[in-house]
Amino acid sequence: MTKHTPNLKAARIVGGVHASNTHDSAHKHVSGTAVYIDDITEPAGTLHAGLGLATVAHGKIKSIDLSAVKAAPGVVAVLTAKDVPGDNDISPSGMHDDPILADGEVLFHGQPVFCVVAETRDQARRAARLAKIEYRELDAVIDIWNLDAETHKQVTTPLVLDRGDAKANLGKAPRRIKGRMRLGGQDHFYLEGQVSLAVPGEDDDVTVHCSTQGPSETQHMIAHALGVPSHAVTVEVRRMGGGFGGKETQANQCAVLAAIAAKKLKRAVKLRLDRDEDMTATGKRHDFAIDYDVGFDDEGRILAIDYTFALRAGFSADLSGPVGDRALFHCDNAYFFPHVHAKSAPLFTNTVSNTAFRGFGGPQGMVGAERVIDEIAFAVGKDPLEIRKLNFYDEMGAKGSRNVTPYHQKVEDCIIQRIVAELEESSDYARRRREIAAFNANSRFVKRGLALTPVKFGISFTKTESNQAGALVHVYTDGSVHMNHGGTEMGQGLHMKVAQVVAEEFQIDIDRVKITATTTGKVPNTSPTAASSGADLNGMAAQDAARQIKDRLIDFAAETHQIPRDQVVFLPNRVRIGNQEISFNELVRQAYMARVQLSAAGFYKTPKIHWDRAKGKGHAFYYFAYGAACSEVSVDTLTGEYVVERTDILHDTGRSLNKAIDIGQVEGGFIQGMGWLTTEELWWDGKGRLRTHAPSTYKIPLASDRPKVFNVALTDWSQAYEPTVHRSKAVGEPPLPLGLSVLHALSDAVASVADHRICPRLDAPATPERVLMAVERLKAEAAK
Repeated sequence: MTKHTPNLKAARIVGGVHASNTHDSAHKHVSGTAVYIDDITEPAGTLHAGLGLATVAHGKIKSIDLSAVKAAPGVVAVLTAKDVPGDNDISPSGMHDDPILADGEVLFHGQPVFCVVAETRDQARRAARLAKIEYRELDAVIDIWNLDAETHKQVTTPLVLDRGDAKANLGKAPRRIKGRMRLGGQDHFYLEGQVSLAVPGEDDDVTVHCSTQGPSETQHMIAHALGVPSHAVTVEVRRMGGGFGGKETQANQCAVLAAIAAKKLKRAVKLRLDRDEDMTATGKRHDFAIDYDVGFDDEGRILAIDYTFALRAGFSADLSGPVGDRALFHCDNAYFFPHVHAKSAPLFTNTVSNTAFRGFGGPQGMVGAERVIDEIAFAVGKDPLEIRKLNFYDEMGAKGSRNVTPYHQKVEDCIIQRIVAELEESSDYARRRREIAAFNANSRFVKRGLALTPVKFGISFTKTESNQAGALVHVYTDGSVHMNHGGTEMGQGLHMKVAQVVAEEFQIDIDRVKITATTTGKVPNTSPTAASSGADLNGMAAQDAARQIKDRLIDFAAETHQIPRDQVVFLPNRVRIGNQEISFNELVRQAYMARVQLSAAGFYKTPKIHWDRAKGKGHAFYYFAYGAACSEVSVDTLTGEYVVERTDILHDTGRSLNKAIDIGQVEGGFIQGMGWLTTEELWWDGKGRLRTHAPSTYKIPLASDRPKVFNVALTDWSQAYEPTVHRSKAVGEPPLPLGLSVLHALSDAVASVADHRICPRLDAPATPERVLMAVERLKAEAAK
């Protein structure tokens, strides 16, 4: 052994946890060299598939003539439901209500009926339009607004949360308000659409490169459809061009069809949807009809509340059950309800089956909570921020009893008071509130509005078994490290964060850790990358694997040099053994020569959580993430057009694993939430046809729509209450509801036309048209 030499790095490792490393693929994204599914070099003889979509919202197939399709140039095969060798179903809920291809009956306009396989993608898509299908049209249900949530068909069992006696306390509350809110859905609008490339292997084997957030679920769906064991199917994901929940279950259809065609024709098959097909045939964020009945006192303190969250589920269950559940879990947002009754109603409609979307129902629940706060504020004549602060849960460490959620979990880590207080000061809320009042008094047509809204977001899958993860770590003899885990990379920086965790354990520079594609052949039975739990779960699993190897290296060094284990210390890129030091690489080489295992499979399962859905009780979340946003808008009351003048955000990510990535997530989440609540409008006509199915008719936020002044900061004092990976907190979903500050700033501006005497009850998305209608309605009411 030699003593430490000067050429070894002595100060610190480069790029471990808490370092603001650049996203590992950032340079590839901007240079166009990042490889997505459609960039993979196609095997010789690759075929291309296209979908034939239903042209009615509900009907029986009387006849189907595919002769022209089969005779079209380049067509090799046409698949229908009868060509599915196994189970013609991709239902994630296990209800067998989601066919791969429609069989005898179509349940929404745009439902895939058949699949064309041709030599080129253009040939497949053109041939798909030559089909002659005759339907016997049946009655179709498109919208939920006028449906009776008690009697209309529901796609799955609803959830009821009950604590205290809401009915009795509503009856004796000094004040009471009932209302209803319409809340629109949202298309995922990922940059990379749904796409899969299936390559057949020998025997039953098939490898599918798929843009999916849930490789294991996609693997199982393919296996069921082919009628083969899961071990015959390998699903691989290097990266996705965005997911946002839209590739949690919706990726399965393309993957399954590509795999069926590949095995049938013994050639590689790629299926990629274009934007119109993608928006028409795949699910979206659920739109809701929210009914509320709230009792409160003269100060504005909530005493009791009764909610019904009706959601447009679509034609099948998909994930509507758990999405409705999570809406109820967040119907309180950051507020304590002494007595509460809340229920979901996942309503059947003849529209595409809605699915997961960033926040998974949580943002919809928070919208209901914030509407109630607005109603109370107008009723008692106070600033909504006062009502928010009055109704917050007890602060962490307080000895009060205002800390129990509607699902009977105690909120033990509440820091929303400090976050709101700091943001109120840094955004200069009070001064700007006075200045806006003066501006509005002297401005006839342009009105300004201001709102500060909080976020409390629960972190965990409510499906308990999903709260587990695996990882695989190899240390090679040259000291380089190969890292693989069950999470998928969709632009959120998950791979970099997990690599940082591994680098930190070994105390090596980040460039020594190789990030590899997620594959079911390396880490099995993975949970989808969703519920903001990617870094929490996979980071801990990777840390477990690295620590196993590290412990073996410590045992080897201690035994070899006859010293206690605590005298083996990992330092930056080197290891101190007793009073001497060697490089990490040299220790690894010596360990290999001594036949020490340098590979490990790690595992993690989230502790403490449990949930009894039938009783509506449990410890549903491991911890909560908090944040707040303050937004100011200007509204032209003659047209309804508006501008976001300024937004200030303070968000809690605990001890951030990577501040640069986390700030990007907060900025992006806020903009996506703002888009959902303001400009992104889904519209179906009376025939069930989605009319907003392209960028020309569906408006996501542009760079020009961002706040003119945009200040984003992370708390520098927070850390996770529970022992998460390096005490960090999840950041994928919690920032999205920060966009509520824009909706309520618009509401505040609209309210100024009636001197803030009438609650605007502004529904979402608050498009310029909807804002203008609200302005005119308030003017008319004020004039009475």
